[in-house]
Amino acid sequence: MEHDLPVKIEDVNRQILGTLWRPPRYYWVVALLLFLGLIYGLVAWGYLIATGLGSAGYHPPVMWGIFLSNFIFWIGIAHSGTFISAILYLFRARFRTSINRMSEAMTMICIVIAGSYPLIHLGRSWIFYWLIPYPNQRGLWPDFISPLTFDFLAVSTYFTVSLIFWYTGLVPDLAVIRDRTSGLRGKIYGLLALGWTGSARQWRHYAMSYLLLAGVATALVISVHTVVSWDFALPIQPGWHSTIFPPYFVAGAIHSGLSMVLTLLVPMRRIFRIENIVTTRTLELIAESSIVTAFILFYSYAMEHFMAWYSADIFENQLYMFRLTGYYGWIMWLVVFCAVVAPMLYFFRKFRTDPLWLFIISVVINIGMWWERFIIVIQSLSQNFLPFQWGFYWPNWTELAYTLGTFCLFLLAFMLFAKYLPSIPISEVKKEAGIPTRKGDLFHEE
Repeated sequence: MEHDLPVKIEDVNRQILGTLWRPPRYYWVVALLLFLGLIYGLVAWGYLIATGLGSAGYHPPVMWGIFLSNFIFWIGIAHSGTFISAILYLFRARFRTSINRMSEAMTMICIVIAGSYPLIHLGRSWIFYWLIPYPNQRGLWPDFISPLTFDFLAVSTYFTVSLIFWYTGLVPDLAVIRDRTSGLRGKIYGLLALGWTGSARQWRHYAMSYLLLAGVATALVISVHTVVSWDFALPIQPGWHSTIFPPYFVAGAIHSGLSMVLTLLVPMRRIFRIENIVTTRTLELIAESSIVTAFILFYSYAMEHFMAWYSADIFENQLYMFRLTGYYGWIMWLVVFCAVVAPMLYFFRKFRTDPLWLFIISVVINIGMWWERFIIVIQSLSQNFLPFQWGFYWPNWTELAYTLGTFCLFLLAFMLFAKYLPSIPISEVKKEAGIPTRKGDLFHEE
């Protein structure tokens, strides 16, 4: 059952800040289980450091494994989070109010997780600074055409802009929490609030800076994820060497990001009883957006296979036929069902308005998107130009354990975010509801 938006400042503050003061009783039990899963993943990483990457399931011709698949999966969700928030702000979409803070937090968590995979591939993770392209005393000069180099520059730039964009939106809400806490917690929130008072002058600067950051972030998402896609499009490996990869990667990132937002939003909406803020109409609009991205993905899949046939390149053609009918063929059909067919259920109003169905379909979509990355990396590498080098790959326990650890870290970090920071922007909810405001809450004329 849905209700109207709160009509008083105190109602908004109490309802949204209630997620900080009064988490459900089972909150810490779930957090403990996720923490144990994270520890299991870190143990697997430690085992790889102690014994070498040979302990992973790598063997020719597949020398990357699901670590690279996971990197693409997490970096895609990271790019989509800020993009969803920024572009909805630029288009003044009203339903953005309920999802922007959560999608931005999702971005920050996913970038950190994605950044751990290049450290694993270093083997000796403590020399992580070797990834930074700078002249150094070791006599090494960075290779500026290496994917590792421009990936580092692109992802670090995106992380910086996303962090500023996320933190800028948090400042007014941190001031609200500061005014309602005391002791050490009040001092911490006061420090983070940067002296916010809610004056007219501050709000003018805030609105201008937030608009500029939204514009920069939108352009940056497209450019940065295009850079990630060129990691695959630049080599001449069959299945990778394609100009469709940049828009294909961006569409896939947004598709998985929208689904992850639903996966997180539906249970959070139920747990914290915020159905009057995160309305069914909001969930419905996200679902409708998923239909659009699903059609773009279907077009990309179709064009990949069409161009492989139309080009008359025997290597490309045999790889894409093998992708449909070969050893990994069942995965490709699973991807089509999960990422393309399942979202079509959103055409029926029952499926896009029922929270349970929304949650189930969003999980199915993300399962399909993870397997899509598996196909892009593993299946393409398993078949190169020389048939005698062909081989098949499946991950072993170390790779699966670290993968489990990253998913546990994602959920645990999001739970901590919802516990210590407002997961819905207080100031924007007040603005949306048209609530009269006062100094320190939303807007105050000097």
